[in-house]
Amino acid sequence: MDIREIQNLIKFVAKSGATEVKLEMDDIKITIKTTDGGSSETTTYIQQAPMSQALPQAAAPQPTSPSAPAEVAPAADDNAKYITIKSPIIGTLYRKPSPDKAPFVEVGTTISKGDVVCVIEAMKLFNEIESEISGKIVKVLVDDSSPVEFDQPLFLVDPS
Repeated sequence: MDIREIQNLIKFVAKSGATEVKLEMDDIKITIKTTDGGSSETTTYIQQAPMSQALPQAAAPQPTSPSAPAEVAPAADDNAKYITIKSPIIGTLYRKPSPDKAPFVEVGTTISKGDVVCVIEAMKLFNEIESEISGKIVKVLVDDSSPVEFDQPLFLVDPS
């Protein structure tokens, strides 16, 4: 399923009046929730199923120099204890509900499962991005009002 099909599905659900639609296929799960009362607010969650282990091994890139992995390894070890909240969709990330309000979360904020951490605008729809974990925000990886890609890391969370 490509992005255009997903966008068309979101439009269709918003116009149909349905409050929630779940679609599960072999490699992707999509949940679209709309609010009651004719509001145009729609929340979309897209999860991609993990690929089999054989594919990443076959497509593993060859290291260009022996010093490059040594430089990357310490940073990976530091962040290994944290869980990453990633973008479920492509769009523009906003850390605040409106320009005159405070950000949803800052470094040091304790979050619970289901808390809104940001919104992503896609096709004039503002999608609330909810945390799937509880913990403490240790790093914000994306600036306010910046474009984000699918599966791009947004926040690092310490689950302890």
